[in-house]
Amino acid sequence: MKRPLRPEELKVWHLVAGTVHPLPGRAAPKPSAEAKATEVPARVPISQLAPKRPVLPKGEGRDPIEPRRKHRIAREREPIGARLDLHGLDQDRARSVLEGFLGRAWDEGYRAVLVITGKGVQGDGILRRRTPEWLAAPHLAHIVAGISEAARHHGGEGALYVALKRKPRG
Repeated sequence: MKRPLRPEELKVWHLVAGTVHPLPGRAAPKPSAEAKATEVPARVPISQLAPKRPVLPKGEGRDPIEPRRKHRIAREREPIGARLDLHGLDQDRARSVLEGFLGRAWDEGYRAVLVITGKGVQGDGILRRRTPEWLAAPHLAHIVAGISEAARHHGGEGALYVALKRKPRG
């Protein structure tokens, strides 16, 4: 038995179906009453209809970790100096713990750390969304070299590799 479509699925379907033109000589099908009830205006951007997935900030000062370095970290050829688990913390506490953790890791000379945010209840947890923003803060620019989603065995979508810059000598 098929499950009924959720309203947001119907919206996306009608948006896509509205872009299809019938073959020559065939008429377009009449929309049903259900379709009229969930009709979407033609100018709604798909980004508003698609589920939100956190995007690591690119233009905000933090680039992704270089692919080779990320591979070395994932394979543990470049050691993960420390791990931080943010599960169970509220946003304010998580941010302050994260910033303190990064400062200590950088002082100790670590080059890579793992920050575990978790995925949230439906894969869109607030810590998962906000952590890349916090890592892109200007006051952390001298510490954070880049961020990337962790490999599956390190937590996948629920964790981030954070590459740290070298501490200046002297």
